[in-house]
Amino acid sequence: MKPVITSSQERSDSQKIKKPHVYAQNPVMIYWEMTRACDLACKHCRAEAILQRHPLELTTKEAKVLLTQLKEFQGHPVPHLVMTGGDPLKRPDLFELITYGINLGLNISLAPSGTNLITLGFLEQLKKAGLTSMSLSLDGSTAKIHDTFRQVIGCFDSTINAVHVARKVGLPLQINTLVSASTLTDLPNIYNLLTNLGIMCWSVFFLVRMGRGETLEEITPTQCDETHQWLYKLSKTSPFMIRTTEAPSFRRVTLTMMQEEGINTKNIVHTPVGRGFGIRDGNGIMFISHIGDVYPSGFLPIRAGNIRKDSPVDIYRESELFVNIRDLSRLKGKCSRCLYRFICGGSRARAWAATCDYMESDPICPYQPDGQQETTG
Repeated sequence: MKPVITSSQERSDSQKIKKPHVYAQNPVMIYWEMTRACDLACKHCRAEAILQRHPLELTTKEAKVLLTQLKEFQGHPVPHLVMTGGDPLKRPDLFELITYGINLGLNISLAPSGTNLITLGFLEQLKKAGLTSMSLSLDGSTAKIHDTFRQVIGCFDSTINAVHVARKVGLPLQINTLVSASTLTDLPNIYNLLTNLGIMCWSVFFLVRMGRGETLEEITPTQCDETHQWLYKLSKTSPFMIRTTEAPSFRRVTLTMMQEEGINTKNIVHTPVGRGFGIRDGNGIMFISHIGDVYPSGFLPIRAGNIRKDSPVDIYRESELFVNIRDLSRLKGKCSRCLYRFICGGSRARAWAATCDYMESDPICPYQPDGQQETTG
């Protein structure tokens, strides 16, 4: 897809959105991997989850200290905490920690695995306690496709049942779906399935080849832009919100398409896509592992510190890794020259996975700052 705005327009629009989207003080999203224990063996698992809990997991006492420290993020935006894993339901203190965090005033969501551990009674407890929302993963439109991907028979049925249980208790639900070479053609079928499930959001995650995902194949840059265009068109009539994960170039594509439709920049920045401008690994995102290590995201395995030694607030705001990754002047390759870098910035995790340099260009993006589009691989 060729750009429909001129370089002068790009410069003007970049200046309008540059400063408000540097998240140096507060992350927007904090992901806490509560455990790596999980009953599934998903082919793309970032955590390379195992059946048993790790002996060095944060204890209940340490976890409460962490939650109290996260409350120290003040001002705007107020971070949203996602409790994930592995499968957080494998921690016997999960309900205790969720209620503790909510009582502190934290906004908390839960990202469990799609298993029979999700029961009506437990979700009713969480809803009553004040859980904001829950997410589940669906990587195939049929049981055969999904269960093959998750490598556990019955996972599809368990996930669909959990969706219905969440709806019954009135818990807002997000569905996460992987985009890879093997799942790409099934995305329209997954979307059609989701339109009947009453979800609030579809988060489409573009593969980063790490963990077990190293064995999977990414889509091509051309397919990436084509998928972005398709998702934007869907979002105009979809009954639920559509987001992307580890695909910040979606913002470039949607910005271009919205401008082509005559929507001005002031209105664009207030759209769901516009509100995400600038958010990327380490800039609005922070990940905390099951043993307390802190990373710019769960897909960028470079450690910035550990909450057993330092405050997560200090690590996010002051560590060399986080400070560097937020500095757009340090970007390399075509990302360093791209006028969309203020709203996009590229996936730093995918750059690392491809080059072992987190400031290099995002290899899945086909856009060229000189106006030429890549058309292959």
